[in-house]
Amino acid sequence: MSIPTRAAVVESGGAPFTLSDVELDEPGPHEAVVRMVATGLCHTDLGVASGALPFPLPGVLGHEGAGVVEAVGAAVTGVAPGDHVVLSFTSCGGCRDCRGGHPAYCATWLPLNLIGGRRADGTGTISRTGEDLGGHFFGQSSFAERALADERSLVKVDPEVPLASIAPLGCGVQTGVGAVWNVLKPVTGSTVVVLGAGAVGLSAVMAAALTPATDIVAVDRVAERLSLARELGATHTIDATAADLAAALADITGGRGADGVVETTGNVGVLRRGVDALAARGTLVVVGAPPFGTEVALDVNGLLGGKRVVGLTLGDAETQTFIPALVRLVKEGRLPLHRLISTYPFTDIDRAVRDMGAGKAIKPVLTF
Repeated sequence: MSIPTRAAVVESGGAPFTLSDVELDEPGPHEAVVRMVATGLCHTDLGVASGALPFPLPGVLGHEGAGVVEAVGAAVTGVAPGDHVVLSFTSCGGCRDCRGGHPAYCATWLPLNLIGGRRADGTGTISRTGEDLGGHFFGQSSFAERALADERSLVKVDPEVPLASIAPLGCGVQTGVGAVWNVLKPVTGSTVVVLGAGAVGLSAVMAAALTPATDIVAVDRVAERLSLARELGATHTIDATAADLAAALADITGGRGADGVVETTGNVGVLRRGVDALAARGTLVVVGAPPFGTEVALDVNGLLGGKRVVGLTLGDAETQTFIPALVRLVKEGRLPLHRLISTYPFTDIDRAVRDMGAGKAIKPVLTF
């Protein structure tokens, strides 16, 4: 028995989001139907919609969902109808990295989340007039009034916290926070540099402000974002249009360089400058994703001072413990996520996309 709903469908690469009546498959044993309340819009959604990644289109994207569980499959134990949930990525649960607490590095992460468009067994989750659409995006495809979600994508959260205020935790925020807390782990007196002050970068700034890091440096080309970064905890800002990164950081750090760098822009020129600006034994975390196949040249001898370059997916977070902790920090006002969010009715998804592309909105959240 299929479940009718309305979704924002991308018909082909580069096409706009168009609202369409679709049907969800009935939930399998480890799935749930979630009535969406809010869902964040992320650059990954826009990249797939543009046709830059091999996701099957027409399809339904959306991977920062938040909503209320309506129905659960026979084997679901973690949530029940009526529970408030944040939706995040899915994973197999059985490979070495899943068992080791690193589900973002699941052996089947790419097909399950980003490029498969179907369940692990090859069956579809969303159809239209009997034809399968690309779905199961990050185990959720939440650009729809209802989502058929994997149990492993669902994180039960405090029902007192408004869902529109925490939807971005599922991807962008946990990515930026995890880069700082799970990889850089700043110690007293250290310098954290964040390249790019979008939603992920500003999440990293907020996370760094909750650590013993002494200098927190935000780098961007947009003055308004740099001033917001200061309000969210940056101690220094660098306008990339006016200053040389290496010289500015040398000035801030007394010539030593940065202990930790979070690269969120996906620009390989920026990545290279970030690596060059590291102190001895410093670490750069690569978060921003350029098109598949992109390469970067590095000065090998420059790395021999103990520099580390670490790639990161979704903050290397174990969602069932990480996301509820972030929800509590939002609730208590210690992670002021509302400063990044602009809300739009779901029917205005194209306006949200335009505002995000123009830099008018840092983190659009669609509300249902």
